[in-house]
Amino acid sequence: QVQLVESGGGLVQAGGSLRLSCADSGRTFSIYAMGWFRQAPGKDREFVAAIKPSDGSTKSADPVKGRFTISRDNAKNTVYLQMNNLKAEDTAVYYCAAVATYSSTYFSREGLYSYWGQGTQVTVSS
Repeated sequence: QVQLVESGGGLVQAGGSLRLSCADSGRTFSIYAMGWFRQAPGKDREFVAAIKPSDGSTKSADPVKGRFTISRDNAKNTVYLQMNNLKAEDTAVYYCAAVATYSSTYFSREGLYSYWGQGTQVTVSS
């Protein structure tokens, strides 16, 4: 079973950095594709980044390209989201998600993912 727990959120000034972590307590983390999504107040949840289980290749949403980096450490059952040059519009609750079967077509769709964490708040002050 997959159980995801996010950490690392907080309050940061614009231009600052944060690193989010998402740990899985299960035994099969390495086979899952992982994604990060976020939901700002009054908005739908949106895709941020994803990473494949096999070769570790990644995809990122246009608003975060060049600023956010997703990575994973299978030995630690953890996926990370390094966020640099944060902006006020990055303020949201950030969720990690897992799916056993990666889709190169639907990786950005939340409906693809089977397991979700509880979310961690990121607030960027301007």
